[in-house]
Amino acid sequence: MEGRSPWYLAYRRLRRNRLALAAAGLFVAILVFVLAAPLWASDVAHTTPNANHTLEKVRVGDELREVVNPEGKPVGPLWFGAGGRFFLGADGTLGRDEMVRLMYGGRISLLIGFGATLLATLIATVLGLLAGYYRGWADAVISRTLDVVWSFPVTLLAIALGLALAVGGLRIGPLHLSGSSIWIPILIIGFVYTPYLARPIRGQVLSLREQEFVEAAVAQGAGPLRVMFGELLPNLASTLIVFFALGVANNMLLEATLSFLGVGVQPPNASWGSMIGGGFELITTAPLLTVIPGAMILLTVLSVNVFGEGLRDALDPKSKVLLEAHAGTPEPQGTAV
Repeated sequence: MEGRSPWYLAYRRLRRNRLALAAAGLFVAILVFVLAAPLWASDVAHTTPNANHTLEKVRVGDELREVVNPEGKPVGPLWFGAGGRFFLGADGTLGRDEMVRLMYGGRISLLIGFGATLLATLIATVLGLLAGYYRGWADAVISRTLDVVWSFPVTLLAIALGLALAVGGLRIGPLHLSGSSIWIPILIIGFVYTPYLARPIRGQVLSLREQEFVEAAVAQGAGPLRVMFGELLPNLASTLIVFFALGVANNMLLEATLSFLGVGVQPPNASWGSMIGGGFELITTAPLLTVIPGAMILLTVLSVNVFGEGLRDALDPKSKVLLEAHAGTPEPQGTAV
């Protein structure tokens, strides 16, 4: 495989990992499912995620059923008996269509997972580059600040921040975010996970800083910014890709925890975590209100984690996976990449 780039070799390894590819396919299917929420809501369910149907009745064949009966029990899954309406039933609070809420809630859960991971990755990359390249007092200040955040348990710190910001919102100069804004959980989760990304990035920068290509760039007159973002950052790309993939799963779990406890996504918005919290009171009479969003979280986190592990194995330069013969040409046994 002479002349092949490391990225091509990583692609070859990933292509051989069928479990990782299956996980990627599952995640793509979930992504298509949640992105189709407006189509399902308008063309099939004919409702919105927050529409109140408590006093309405739905026709199933020749029978009229109450969406929420006087005892407060919502209608169960009607599958296709009502033409697509209340496919997964209704919630017990306002009789809202559970299928529509599941699809729209997935959009918010994924948005927070990706948004918080992107925020944490950007901040951690900048801090890790600064601390690892400059060392000295810059490293001491950044490292000790990260240690302060590191010293708090992630979930407890996120709950405390979520409770404070859900009540009063966030105001920084002219910027004001209300407590119900989905930017609040994005900022909280991105903040609490930054030290867990910045520390390993800093360690890798400390190692790369001593390599010959950095000395060559400095000898050619490159300044600190060019060395950090032009020389060091490209060599961190594989690490950042793996961190990003695995971080999405962790951040989605933390968002679900916060929303379940009422300090994450605030009404009228819904996420899979808040749907679990809303259906928990009816778990004995309507268990699907909790089981279905919980299953969606499980499948999404599992698919992202498995694919992230596959990416890590593919991008690991010490991998010992044997490459298949290229274009049918047998390759010498024992050739490793």
